[in-house]
Amino acid sequence: MGIMLVGATLYAFEIPNYFAWIEKRTLSLSGIKKTLAKTGLAIAYFNPIWIFRHLAFIKLFSGNYAQINGNLLRIAFWSFLLNIPISFLANYLIQNKVKLDWRFIASAIFSAIMAVYYALSETIFQ
Repeated sequence: MGIMLVGATLYAFEIPNYFAWIEKRTLSLSGIKKTLAKTGLAIAYFNPIWIFRHLAFIKLFSGNYAQINGNLLRIAFWSFLLNIPISFLANYLIQNKVKLDWRFIASAIFSAIMAVYYALSETIFQ
């Protein structure tokens, strides 16, 4: 329930605004430069600190406050690093093939899948 609340408030505000910022930031670019810039900026948003924050929310809402520590940041780093190929492909498609009005929905679907991966990454990268 807690993650749903975060998704419906913080993420629902943050992500569409960031995607709109990406669109404005890359207006002057074209071709492969624009494609790579939009994809790269999207990947940069979902960085290890973002993953750490997401994992910390999971710990917070499950009452495991003591587990919010540096180890969680290490897990977030490895989780980010190993998902770059998948994230690159998904963010390329979201940023370059999906219209701006639908990007939040597309990103939410991808994020829901990745949220499972992030939760599992604590077990994978222990």
